[in-house]
Amino acid sequence: MNKTFKIYAVIFVIVMIILALFEVNKKETTDWRKNFDINQKSPFGLFVFNHEIKDLFKNKVKKIDQTPYDFYEKNKKDQHNILVIENDIDRPSWSKILEQVSSGSNAMLIVSNIPKEISDSIGYYDSKLSFEEENVLKLTDTKYQNDFIKLDKFPSGKGFTFIKPNVEVLGKTVEKNNDDQANFIKVKFGKGNIYVHAEPLFITNYYLLKPGNVKYAQDVFSYLDDKETLWFVESTSHESRFFLRFILSNPVLKYAWWVLLGGLLLFIFFNAKRKQRIVPVIEPLKNTSVDFVKSIGNLYLQEGDFHDMMAKKAQYFLNKVRMDLLIDTQNLDEEFAKKLQLKTGKPIEMIQEAIVLIKKGQDPYTHVMKEDLAKMNKLLDQILK
Repeated sequence: MNKTFKIYAVIFVIVMIILALFEVNKKETTDWRKNFDINQKSPFGLFVFNHEIKDLFKNKVKKIDQTPYDFYEKNKKDQHNILVIENDIDRPSWSKILEQVSSGSNAMLIVSNIPKEISDSIGYYDSKLSFEEENVLKLTDTKYQNDFIKLDKFPSGKGFTFIKPNVEVLGKTVEKNNDDQANFIKVKFGKGNIYVHAEPLFITNYYLLKPGNVKYAQDVFSYLDDKETLWFVESTSHESRFFLRFILSNPVLKYAWWVLLGGLLLFIFFNAKRKQRIVPVIEPLKNTSVDFVKSIGNLYLQEGDFHDMMAKKAQYFLNKVRMDLLIDTQNLDEEFAKKLQLKTGKPIEMIQEAIVLIKKGQDPYTHVMKEDLAKMNKLLDQILK
């Protein structure tokens, strides 16, 4: 185990200890959000209702995790009951529900916000009526008039502001200064009936677990006849089958899992480099062309063969003139001098003097001195500059 890995391990252990201390000292908080989730045990979840619904409906209830539209497109049902609890249902699905009710089925909607598709069809409107922090829900039917439920935690206070004559009021919200707010109604629609309860809190875990409150829920659902009831639940209400469900559902294990993943990512990031021996630095080969030329030049100077050096310089110059200036160098006469003067822009006297020295270097029988070589080299460099 190398030193780097040991450092990462120590950091990981320290972070885990800190998280554990935070978790131990953390105060348990209650989630009061109105989620209406059948798998949630929080106060406003439907976990208790989900387990008690079979008794409420005498085992004649079936949960449907499809939208009403998809379900009724594939299934033809006889007259039955429809139950919807705070479910976000689309317009085509509401149309399918109304079709079933019109054919003789009964629908009970326990929702805090009435969909416009329903309100337009049955002729009523709803809005927030209550502003009290505590409400009492009471049934108006004489046989249930002693049944009520007290809402002391975050009541929605929803009710119905306008009710047509054909709408029957089954329940009201009672407050200190107001006892005439309808929140549970019955509407005849075609061959069936639509029941709407505007306060779904009464079936949540918090209220069902209070003594005596189950009776109110039983009375509300007793308005549905003795037929099969289809309860349309959210498709996301299924318990997750993900293999990390248990870990992610436990806060302590969830924090440990994320820390573990973070530690692994850091370890991979800092150890992703390929480990190998240090590659030695190899110096590039030096360009020795200049040194070679200097050595050759020194050799000629030591030998004193100035004539050969003048001949080679002349040969190099004439080749440069042919290739770069495109001038014929076969005859070094007046015409050649004029062309070279026009191409280079150098004085004609300089060019003529250079031609004399070139011819002297080309003549093998001419005596050449060191001064002649230096002068010719200087002139030729100036002409081609």
